[in-house]
Amino acid sequence: MNGRLTPWDDARIHVSSEALIRGISVFEGIKGYWSADAKTFSLLNLHDHYVRLCQSALMVHLPFQSDYAGFERACITLVESLLVPGKDLWLRPTLFALEGSWGLDTVTDLTITAYSQEMTRPQPLVAGISTWQRPSDASQPARIKSAANYLVSRNARIDGRRHGYGEMVLLNPAGRVAEGTGSAILIVRNGQVITPPASEGCLESITVKITERICSVLGTPFVVRPIDKTELYIADEICFAGTLLELAQVKQMEFRTIAVPGPVIQPITDAFWRAVRCEQSIPGINLTPAYTV
Repeated sequence: MNGRLTPWDDARIHVSSEALIRGISVFEGIKGYWSADAKTFSLLNLHDHYVRLCQSALMVHLPFQSDYAGFERACITLVESLLVPGKDLWLRPTLFALEGSWGLDTVTDLTITAYSQEMTRPQPLVAGISTWQRPSDASQPARIKSAANYLVSRNARIDGRRHGYGEMVLLNPAGRVAEGTGSAILIVRNGQVITPPASEGCLESITVKITERICSVLGTPFVVRPIDKTELYIADEICFAGTLLELAQVKQMEFRTIAVPGPVIQPITDAFWRAVRCEQSIPGINLTPAYTV
């Protein structure tokens, strides 16, 4: 924060900043993984996250001067300070509007926080379909990874929790599948992995792109097309995909039980974990070394 390491309790923004009063901020989630031999810690597809952060900043008119080299150095500095042996790490770079009003004289700061995580795979989920909708590109574009976009996700997750659901599917204004509350969605039908395009109201997911590359290596058909709501009830397999959630299979979609592990998704998740643990090299899955024992 402010270009230097800052103690958690000293990280403050002004009560009148646009980051607070209008929710003007964009962010990324970046996951770091220990190698299987516990000798190297690396950040997954760091450059892709930087590019998407720059694109989000551009679309909400937030000045962002940091080049990639500076962004990488900042992330690695935080990793070196907070990394714990035997724990993975999730970084959250957030670009705030600190000064200015309605896009005039805007001053920003890039703040990066990080949180330790267990080195475990996600558990299968029970999911539901939310009555809350992902807004259209003309009102609140999902392509922008902004804090404001997660109000709908928050409401949907609170509603879902009341019914015992661990994740919720958001539909778009046309009633088709958009994404989860904090991750993209994949379904399997007839051996094909299917995911909606960004035009359906979902974030341009880096984890989905990684999944597509894994499918190419495995020879699994990967299709980008709209998904109807009813396909969630007849899909052979369903999986949520995101940086924080990683690849989490769905064991129950509302009233319907789905067998897990799935024969199509499971090999994909196995390949993902081998890649992030430096046990297998997959083109397009890029690991930036941040710490070496």
